[in-house]
Order: sequence, then C-alpha cells, then structure tokens
Amino acid sequence: MTGRGQRMLKRTVRRSRQLSAESIAKDLQTWCDLQMSPTTVRRELHGMGVHGRAAASKPSITKCHAKRRMPWCKARCHWTLEQRRCVLWSDQSCFSCLVIQ
Repeated sequence: MTGRGQRMLKRTVRRSRQLSAESIAKDLQTWCDLQMSPTTVRRELHGMGVHGRAAASKPSITKCHAKRRMPWCKARCHWTLEQRRCVLWSDQSCFSCLVIQ
C-alpha cells in the first residue's frame, strides 16, 4: 500500500470511527476512489496499531478501599527503599498487605 493510501485509511478511520473493515473499505471507495479489500484494510490497520477488540474492563477502587488505602500510605510514606522491599505486594489477594520480617 502506498503512503497516500495509508493516510487516507487513517483519515477514514478517524472520520467514521467504524469497526467493520468492510464498511471502511466501502467508505474508501466512495470518498477517495481507492479500491481496497477488507482483508487489506484489516492488515493495514493492524500494522498501524489499530485493533478490533474491546478494551479489558478493569476493577475500580471502591470508596471502602480508598478509605483504607490512604491512611496506610500516609503511615508508610517515609519508609526507606529497604523497608518497601520487605512488603509483599499483591492486587489479587484477600489481605491488605503482608510485611515479611
């Protein structure tokens, strides 16, 4: 694909915000008179870093967690690097923190 074709593809994706390669290929043909198959559209978009997948949902911090986390952080803000290395950090556990002595 030429540089002009890539620029037109980027502009079309920004303009339409559509996720279907078929509809993007049709838009390119209509707006830019550029013939491109949906497979080529997918391959070029993938090469540009545009992927057709949903973002992973991330758990948010609840008010309860925020209230518990802030005093814990304030109490340990003056720790040295050695003291911080002795803490087992985990985001998938049922306990808040474990200090290894």
